[in-house]
Amino acid sequence: MGDRFQERSFRLLLYLEWILLGIAIIAALSIRHPPPMMLGGLRPGPPPPRDLPWAVLGCIVVLGGLGLRLPTGSLAVKILYTIAGFSLSWLTVSLGGRGNTVFSALLLVVVLRACVLFPWRGRIVTAIAAYGGFVLLLWRRVQHFAMRGDRLGRSLDTLQQQQFLTSLTINAALLYGLVLLFVMLLVGAVLSERESREALLMANTRLRRYALLIENQAMLQERSRIAREMHDSVGHALTAQSIQLENAALSYCQGDPEQGQTHLSAARQLGKDALRDVRQSVASLQTSPIQGRSLPQAVQALADNFTQTTQISVELAIAPLKTIPPELNTALYRLVQEALTNITRYSAASQVQISLTAAPGQISLTIADNGRGFDQRQNTTGFGLRSMRDRIEAIGGQFQIHSEPGQGCTIRALIPR
Repeated sequence: MGDRFQERSFRLLLYLEWILLGIAIIAALSIRHPPPMMLGGLRPGPPPPRDLPWAVLGCIVVLGGLGLRLPTGSLAVKILYTIAGFSLSWLTVSLGGRGNTVFSALLLVVVLRACVLFPWRGRIVTAIAAYGGFVLLLWRRVQHFAMRGDRLGRSLDTLQQQQFLTSLTINAALLYGLVLLFVMLLVGAVLSERESREALLMANTRLRRYALLIENQAMLQERSRIAREMHDSVGHALTAQSIQLENAALSYCQGDPEQGQTHLSAARQLGKDALRDVRQSVASLQTSPIQGRSLPQAVQALADNFTQTTQISVELAIAPLKTIPPELNTALYRLVQEALTNITRYSAASQVQISLTAAPGQISLTIADNGRGFDQRQNTTGFGLRSMRDRIEAIGGQFQIHSEPGQGCTIRALIPR
C-alpha cells in the first residue's frame, strides 16, 4: 500500500486500514479468560487454552505488512494474496485471538484490500467469504457458550434465554453485513473518484494536444493567407512600380521630362500602396492585436489608421461592453480588420459605418460601406469572405453578408455571449 501514499484519495483507505489493525491489536491484548470454576464438589474443569499474545500480535503485524505493497501482477497473484489474508486472520483466531472483534477487524482489512484489487465481482466474492467466516465463528462462539453453560449446570432451557441468544446472534450478523456493505461502497466511491480524475486528466491532455494542433493549423492558414495577400498586393504593386520606373527612365532618355514625371508620380504612389499593404500584413501577424486595450479602443485605433491611410471616412457607433473573453475580442477585431482590407482593395467606397452593440445574450457587429458592391451569386468564395465566415463560426456565431452591384456591402456578425 506504499504506492497509495502518493494519492490523496487512497489515504482515507490507508488510515481506515490502520484503524482496523489497531482495533484488532487492542482487542487481542484485552482478551482474558476467567479462572477455572468448581462444579459442585468436583475438581475444576480443564484450564482454558493459554493465549499466545505475541503470536497473535505477530500475525496481525504480518497481515499489516502485506498491505505495504499491493500486488499488481496477474489475477492469480491477487487471489493468492487475498487467500493469504484470510489464512492469517484464521491463524490469529487459532493462536488465541478468540474475540470476535479481532477476527472481524482483520476480515475487514482483507475485504478493504480486495476491493482495491478486484472489480465488483471479485469484491462481492471476497465479501461473501468474509461474511461466511464471521458467521461461522459467531456460530462456534454460541455453541461454545451453550456447552459451557451445560458444564456449569446452567443450560439454556428457558425460551427467553434462547430468544435473547438468537436475537443477539442475528443482530451481530446483520451489523457486520452492513459494515461490509459500507466498506465496499466506500472503496467503490473512492475508486470511481480516482477513475474520474484520471479520465479528466487524460481529457485535458488530449484537449491541450488538440489546441496545439489547432493553433499550429491556424498559424499555417494565417501565414498562407498573408503570403497570398502579399503576392497579390505587394508583388503586383512592386512589379507595376518597376515598370513605371523603367518608363520614367525611358522618357527622360527620350527628352520627355513631363512624361517621365508622370511615371515617377505613379511609381511613388505604387510604393506607398505597397508599404501600406506591408504594414497591414505585419499588423495582422501580431499575436495579440488588442494589446491590453478594450475592443472599442482597438477598433477606434484601427479605424483612425484606416482613414489616415486610405482617406476613407469611418463612422463608429460602439456601445460600452463589459468584460468579454479574449478570443471573442480577437475574433471581432480580426473581422473588422479583414473587412476594412477588403473595402480598401475592392469596394471603391468613400464611407464606412461600423456598429458594435451588445444585447443581453448576444453581441452584434455590423460593417457597411457605400462602395460598388458585388453580385453574391458570382462572388461568394473569396478568401477574405471565407476567412471571416470561418472565424465567426468557429466561436459559435452567425455570419451574414448582403450586397448588390452599386449598392455597397453590409457584413453582420451575431455572436452569443
